Amino acid sequence: METVDLLNVSVDNLSTLELLEKLDIDGGVVFTPNVDHLIKLQYDRDFYETYKKCDFRVCDSQILMYASKFLGTPIKEKISGSDLFPAFYKYHKNSEHIKIFLLGAAEGVARQAQIKINDKVNREIVVATHSPSFGFEKNEAECEKIINLINESGANVLAIGVGAPKQEKWLVKYRHQLTNIKIFLAIGATIDFEAGHKARAPKWMSEVGIEWAYRLLSEPRRLWKRYLIEGLPFFRLIVEQKLGFYKMPFHDGEKTDLKWEAES
Repeated sequence: METVDLLNVSVDNLSTLELLEKLDIDGGVVFTPNVDHLIKLQYDRDFYETYKKCDFRVCDSQILMYASKFLGTPIKEKISGSDLFPAFYKYHKNSEHIKIFLLGAAEGVARQAQIKINDKVNREIVVATHSPSFGFEKNEAECEKIINLINESGANVLAIGVGAPKQEKWLVKYRHQLTNIKIFLAIGATIDFEAGHKARAPKWMSEVGIEWAYRLLSEPRRLWKRYLIEGLPFFRLIVEQKLGFYKMPFHDGEKTDLKWEAES
């Protein structure tokens, strides 16, 4: 499978259809790297190790598309979680064996998403949902309860949207306890979008790479630091990669000073 190296991540150079076909045959864990992920992967070693254990990494950002072209290794298609998930359930609308569990969003939001998705495909493709408590990932008893809910639901697809890097770390940590799940999708805010709880940016903004601006204006208190401060080193690092100066951030267990740049 062809990949494109962006900093310390190899992104799979797939179209949406190619990804769906591969998942249909082999299953697997899908992550959708964006600028925020790539910055976190420079200083969060646990996140970096988690990323190495997923099966597919597909581009979730038009900015990464531009970066790949700048590096001379263009990515063929942007596949954000919020585009991949509806493409997935529409692709499987008549696949009676595909059954989805939604994990994430605020209380009641995942249930609303379930109703709307099932109406769209005209069958019960989403069979169950759960909205975990804040900080659930640190509570082993709650995690065990969630695992039991998923295993007892009859689902063989898990779509989790609790934010990065929480959702990716949780998937990799518990995937082998989810005995019936074959396909694992880390989809961020997609459950909110599917429920109509939050609005997506207009398509043209996504296509030109300024969806971040729409999201920033929608949730300034939560996202201002991510977009206006933490993401800035990305552009310098890509130039360093182009010039051959970029260095992998983890050596002999040590972290680079990027930790302080990202958290300042």
